[in-house]
Amino acid sequence: MLSDVMEDYLKAIYVIESESGPPVATSEIAERVDKTAPTVTSMLETLEDRGMVTREKYKGTELTAEGRTVAIEVIRHHRLLETYLAEHLDYSWDEVHEEADALEHHISEEFERRVAEVLDEPQADPHGDPIPSAELEPPTGGPTVPLSACESGDRIVVARVSDRRDEDLAYLADAGITPGTTISVRDVAPFGMVTVGVGDDEQSLPESVAASIHVTPADHADEANADEVHAGEADSDEVHADEANADEADPDATGAGA
Repeated sequence: MLSDVMEDYLKAIYVIESESGPPVATSEIAERVDKTAPTVTSMLETLEDRGMVTREKYKGTELTAEGRTVAIEVIRHHRLLETYLAEHLDYSWDEVHEEADALEHHISEEFERRVAEVLDEPQADPHGDPIPSAELEPPTGGPTVPLSACESGDRIVVARVSDRRDEDLAYLADAGITPGTTISVRDVAPFGMVTVGVGDDEQSLPESVAASIHVTPADHADEANADEVHAGEADSDEVHADEANADEADPDATGAGA
């Protein structure tokens, strides 16, 4: 059986692999889990002995298939718990991460199933991160770029926001910058400050905060919404056609309830 700390390492490696690909440097893991490099190296040796990772000198660490499955399961627990805390216990999105971190290792599969059922199998957590399926398939989200990579004049939609800094989340919530929000880039200063328009307001964000916000072009979101509308209209047309066909087949049916 793996310890909570081991699972935390696997989750950290998985997230880094998702962002930049394997193999993962020890220094990157150390930064993610906030431990010294020697401590991380010792844990990686243990995980390698357990068959959870493979390591190659001077290159880095990579999850095995078993290690990846464990990491995805922990991530599913974490993001489901964050969503449940936000939707049913009135936690704000800057409060859920720490609570989910404490609980993610200790819930049963039955508890996980019931939480997912109550939430109607959500696709994303409060920060916009995709939730892995019950079959533990890798979570997938559309292509995004950090806000810090955008240019002045870009019109974009917030897809997800990193949950690593609670103070940033609280600030962004007050500024109205949350997943699904359409914003416009007003200015990108040479020293890294990004100024965005949010409705009638304007916010200036440090580059580090802008880098934690992942966005998609607004026209992509508009196209997706248009497709949903067209699909709904098509479904409605099919219903009307079915009703018309039924009326033709039974002319007396329309007056049956009179």
